[in-house]
Amino acid sequence: QVQLVESGGGLVQPGGSLRLSCAAPVSISSTDAMAWYRQVPGNQRELVARVTSGGTTNYAASVKGRFTISRDNAKNTVYLQMTALKPEETAVYFCNAEVIDAAWRTINYWGQGTQVTVSS
Repeated sequence: QVQLVESGGGLVQPGGSLRLSCAAPVSISSTDAMAWYRQVPGNQRELVARVTSGGTTNYAASVKGRFTISRDNAKNTVYLQMTALKPEETAVYFCNAEVIDAAWRTINYWGQGTQVTVSS
């Protein structure tokens, strides 16, 4: 079920930059964490970047220093700024939201994904 909406994917040359956006149906300030994942054919979905409600971030080792996850709470949107993109980072990028409900259960919301192709 698509509950988040990603945008900003497309074709970019190696070394180029791209910014992905994820629009949430509710205030992202109330989520426990927002994250970006990516998946390529034949591989499992991997965590790329994550930011908690407290502002703590973590990144996949391969993207540290090049990717930045950020939030605009007023717009209920989370971004992934990607720089110095590499061909091997071609993948479908997914937005994820983590929400802890009243029973302290983690509920995950996902977008449908946006394709990022890094090629010359």
